[in-house]
Amino acid sequence: MALKAGIIGLPNVGKSTLFNAITKKNILAANYPFATIEPNVGVVTVPDERLDILNNIYHPSKLIPTTFEFTDIAGLVKGASTGEGLGNKFLSHIREVDAIVEVVRCFEDSEITHVEGQIDPIRDIEIINVELILSDLEIIQNRINKIGKKADMTKDKEVILEVTTLKKAQESLSKNIPLRKVNFTDEELNIIKNFNLITLKPIIYVANVSEDDISTLPNKYTNLVLDYAVKDKSLMIAMCAKIESELASLENEEKNLFLQELGIEKSGLDKLITATYTLLGLETFFTCGKDEVRAWTFKKGMKAPQCAGIIHTDFQRGFIKAEVMSYDDLVKLGDEKRVQEAGKLRLEGKEYKMQDGDICYFRFNV
Repeated sequence: MALKAGIIGLPNVGKSTLFNAITKKNILAANYPFATIEPNVGVVTVPDERLDILNNIYHPSKLIPTTFEFTDIAGLVKGASTGEGLGNKFLSHIREVDAIVEVVRCFEDSEITHVEGQIDPIRDIEIINVELILSDLEIIQNRINKIGKKADMTKDKEVILEVTTLKKAQESLSKNIPLRKVNFTDEELNIIKNFNLITLKPIIYVANVSEDDISTLPNKYTNLVLDYAVKDKSLMIAMCAKIESELASLENEEKNLFLQELGIEKSGLDKLITATYTLLGLETFFTCGKDEVRAWTFKKGMKAPQCAGIIHTDFQRGFIKAEVMSYDDLVKLGDEKRVQEAGKLRLEGKEYKMQDGDICYFRFNV
């Protein structure tokens, strides 16, 4: 599944440095606004220790992890919703992502200018959130203006429900409440999702700290961001983008030694990828054999035929059954033969909801 998160933030907060770490690419990361003009896209592998274990069991020719896409979007400034900076171009890029990673500057550095003059992470967050709210509000108001009269004159239940839902969203946005915090019914949510509204998307706040602060977290700024994220029912991860960029250039053994020296168990980047994956309700199933062991991403709650379709549309169209065993059973018993002998290999039908860690072989006929 081609799912992606967009990295946003004010200029000079460390977005491009973080993106460099994510993709190991050397994109422009200069000390001035709009160093990133076009959105840069990078694909990362999702950390999963289970793949290493499966590799040792099957010894496949190929080992393929599941991936996730990050998009680095140009720095936002106050007034973007009315065309300031890169304005609507910036906002249109955000509409294309599934989740938002908002980088917030939580470090002092006199050599790196701040567009607002001084460090204030909550002010920075609210500048961006206001612009996103205003952008969504414009879309909703335009739609209400277009179909509002029709709703007044018709008895069409679908049109009336759409206008009612849009007005509910409009009221919340007018009170500075992002749509992800609004309790929509399933019907309302189906309507509102059609407009690809930014404030409906889940968000993670990345508190970007200095190299000196990384081993003594939290600091006064990260505490503020964490409090804000909790109230926003969102996630917060503190990391040093500069250190993450350095870690990205190291081999695994060197990377682990560097983390030990810093007194950190897990890199901020790994935490971010895992948190983004979880935030979107994503899970992993595996296909395993001598030729290939591969991880596949699916949305929690998807049924077996839908997951088969992730591999190939023919698998879903001609789905018959899924042979399924759990990763835990395989590891506990040692190999597929023992799993089968223990009665742990199951045949599942079209209504089976795939579970995280399922190892599958799909039977199909087209």
